[in-house]
Amino acid sequence: MFGTLLQRLGVAACGAVLVLFYLVALVAGALGGVGVFAVAGLLAILGEAAVARWSPLTMALLEKVGLGLPYRQLTRDLSAVLLVVASVLPTAPQVVVMMVLTAAVWVISIFAGALNRMIERRNPASALVRNIELGPVRSAPVPPAWAARFAGDQMPFINVLLVPAAVAAALAADVVPFLVAGVVAVAATAMIGLIVGLTWLRGRGSRQSTLIPAVQRWLDSYRPEVALYFAGPAKDVYQANMWLAPTEALERPAVVLMRSKEAFQELADTRLPVICVPASVDFMNLELGSVRAALYAANVGANIHMLREPGMKHVFVGHGDSDKQASVNPYSKVYDEVWVAGLAGRERYARAAVGVRDEDIVEIGRPQLAGVHTFGAESVDRPFTVLYAPTWEGWQDDDPYHTSLVLMGVRIVKGLLESRPSVRLIYKPHPLTGSRSKEAKAVHERVVGLIRAAGGDPDASSLDGVGHRVVTGRTPALFDCFNQTDLLISDVSSVVSDFVQSQRPYVVANPSGLPEDEFRRTFPTSRAAYLLSADCGELEKILALTRAGDDPMTEARRELKTYLLGPDEPNSMERFRAEIGRLCG
Repeated sequence: MFGTLLQRLGVAACGAVLVLFYLVALVAGALGGVGVFAVAGLLAILGEAAVARWSPLTMALLEKVGLGLPYRQLTRDLSAVLLVVASVLPTAPQVVVMMVLTAAVWVISIFAGALNRMIERRNPASALVRNIELGPVRSAPVPPAWAARFAGDQMPFINVLLVPAAVAAALAADVVPFLVAGVVAVAATAMIGLIVGLTWLRGRGSRQSTLIPAVQRWLDSYRPEVALYFAGPAKDVYQANMWLAPTEALERPAVVLMRSKEAFQELADTRLPVICVPASVDFMNLELGSVRAALYAANVGANIHMLREPGMKHVFVGHGDSDKQASVNPYSKVYDEVWVAGLAGRERYARAAVGVRDEDIVEIGRPQLAGVHTFGAESVDRPFTVLYAPTWEGWQDDDPYHTSLVLMGVRIVKGLLESRPSVRLIYKPHPLTGSRSKEAKAVHERVVGLIRAAGGDPDASSLDGVGHRVVTGRTPALFDCFNQTDLLISDVSSVVSDFVQSQRPYVVANPSGLPEDEFRRTFPTSRAAYLLSADCGELEKILALTRAGDDPMTEARRELKTYLLGPDEPNSMERFRAEIGRLCG
């Protein structure tokens, strides 16, 4: 919390200092203070560039309080004009010319920006594709990228030439340097405006982009039988990523259908063809008659645009089985079938009584876990490694025990870092950690700070080496971390269910202090776990026990694996492939 407060104060202070530079330049210009104006103007220009690069939050704050870039640029131009007027005392005609040149840049910018937006509307980004060859697609002409990027609010930046010109004019007591700079600024702006204007004229009468029809032609040709559908935001794209490899391995024509441009850009690498159609009308106009099985990784409102298709089976595959309430969402009853990993998932729905019928539930295992090594499957040439992978804070404001991070995270990490003999720590928080709770974000930052202070890598992109790691990016993936782990510490989440595949020991945090029998009964995934209370008093004993290899939970984990993930034979991928075949047959 303290770190978050400091960050906010820093953002506000940065914005205040930048605005102060402009105000000082304005007052100095009005009073004819050449030296003060020169210093303040230079600092404003340099500060603008620095803030844009290093503190986007400051830019957002200034926009929010009504001090956006256009207003700051107007202040800069006005201060330059005032300095010349106060220092040189130009004639009335000269003042008029100065004002016209300064204003001309703004007028051209406004019209160029409007025309550029009209050009963009002629080529709407109606679809994005990956691993698909659409052939030639007709589109309206567009200006060069640099001109399109500069047109609009960025164009008045050219008037920055007026700042040194005003200083030169004041020192020379002659208005000519200012007029010359003004003419140069107008000429440069007019050139960009002319390029944008001619592009707009060339595109008049252009017909709508043929992108969507080209996508439809590809669908008609490829005739996918399976569609992995994801309509969530970019921050949740990990939910779709986990189904890419199993869908690739189906050996059937399959396609990934997405609805968010940002999520499309964050989707992991895949050989599957990917289509993103953001607009609901465009998506619903696609003909998907060849698709026989639609797989849904998340429950979101925009699923309705796919669920309305009557000619296919709609299957909720989710993004991990766990004992959390989210795993038995009542929304699930809208699907034709709900696929779970094992008997635990079936019984979870039965206990929840949310309207999902037992005959609509299919146990397929977890095909994603094929790459997770079972205990002892690989040669171990590394320090004893503990993976701390807490879940996020969840949507419920009144549930302080959803994640161990807030109440226990610092104690867990300190205990692991101070353990003797030493252990290697990998910290991989849930991708949504801190997205709702400022307290969770602050604790996460503190945990990262502790690992950094202990010599760990706070932004690891690889698990190579023997040092501590903080893994917050898409890679290394969670399952890669599993294969480097001797002991997992996590919460009630799908991380625990998936880790059971490895048959290695694991710890489930019990921040609420529930009695052990009640906790294991309420959360079946903890039946083979060591439990860790809020004070973390058991941590040292658990580390000693699991490091010694004298692990009394071994047999319990073997039984739990079958209950959570299903039998080993046939394997999960074979079951997944067989169920897809049944739907497509």
